[in-house]
Amino acid sequence: MVNKMLISIVAVLFGYMSFGSIQANIGEYAPVPSDESTRVAYLGAIYQEDGVYYVDADFIEWYEGEAADRIFREREADSGMDEAPDGYYIVNDDTAVEKLKLAPDAQVVMQIYDRTGDIAEADTVWNERISLDKFLSLLQDDSAMNLRDYPYHLLIENGTVVKITQQFIP
Repeated sequence: MVNKMLISIVAVLFGYMSFGSIQANIGEYAPVPSDESTRVAYLGAIYQEDGVYYVDADFIEWYEGEAADRIFREREADSGMDEAPDGYYIVNDDTAVEKLKLAPDAQVVMQIYDRTGDIAEADTVWNERISLDKFLSLLQDDSAMNLRDYPYHLLIENGTVVKITQQFIP
């Protein structure tokens, strides 16, 4: 009797411990940290030359929160609004495109994309890591969800993109 009770208690404790270690993707949106190595861009053509992938990046200025509101008021004074719609504001004064090398092991972090082939099922999964190959194939997909419509935070080291993080747009 005591052994059965002890085994039951241990089983319950292990059950709680294992459930407690599960980390569900229930987080909320958090801005991508900015630093001098990270720039935000829309991605254009991605192509291969001599076995190396390159991306054409149209760099933008991405603002969120109060910074977005401040820039919005400066640039859109006649809009009749005091805040940036949806809490962000994009400035793209220079539409020049810059060719950047992609590291073959570049990390890719996505927020939302069509995972099933049915756009109605696309949902947000915060900071989901996918392979560079999968990302490149998704960019080539002409489905209803065009991933080129999203800005990306590019971590650039020595002129090479080593991490691509999709910017969530509400």
